[in-house]
Amino acid sequence: MNNIDYSLMYVTDDRITDDSIFFNILENSLKGGVSIVQLREKQLDTKPFYARAKRMKSLCEQYGVPLIINDRIDIALAINAHGVHLGQKDMPVSVARELIGKEKIIGLSVSNNQQAIEAKSLEIDYIGISPIFSTNTKTKDLDKPLGIEGLKEIRQIWAKPIVCIGGVNKENTAEIIENGADGIAVISAISKAKDPEKESKALKSIICQAGTNQ
Repeated sequence: MNNIDYSLMYVTDDRITDDSIFFNILENSLKGGVSIVQLREKQLDTKPFYARAKRMKSLCEQYGVPLIINDRIDIALAINAHGVHLGQKDMPVSVARELIGKEKIIGLSVSNNQQAIEAKSLEIDYIGISPIFSTNTKTKDLDKPLGIEGLKEIRQIWAKPIVCIGGVNKENTAEIIENGADGIAVISAISKAKDPEKESKALKSIICQAGTNQ
């Protein structure tokens, strides 16, 4: 899927179970300039997951921002989301593409050069380098951080958009963009911010400035 702005992806924080807080953070991130949203839920049962996703899609549409679903292709299909993000252990990309169609976004997590090479033969729209730095948000099944050197190596392999996640914040965003990434994906940097709108604006500004320095 073309013409998607991957510069600032907000990956929702599944530790936030209170819907009023969850949606308040989401809307403020949208006001602040988040360009794409990924709904990531590892604990919710299907029915509440569907309800949250449906409400999210409506809100994201108000701001003209695509919503993609982490892992759950059934939920993405049920709400007609803009796409899905898959991990290395999730459904095969070829099957996912057949299910959701040619026009939807598919992103794939990549943690090393070999996975980036293999991704070149897959029908995906972007890769998520995960993790770029160490992070406390996701600790289970986490690969070794690739760092900036790892990003540079994968940039030489992969020509389509790259989004980096894992320990990303205002202090390292510019370096990520200046070294070849098309965008960043953040969880805690927004979900734990005192002012998610202000934080989103600050990140967006850094991204735009770093993009002009490439």
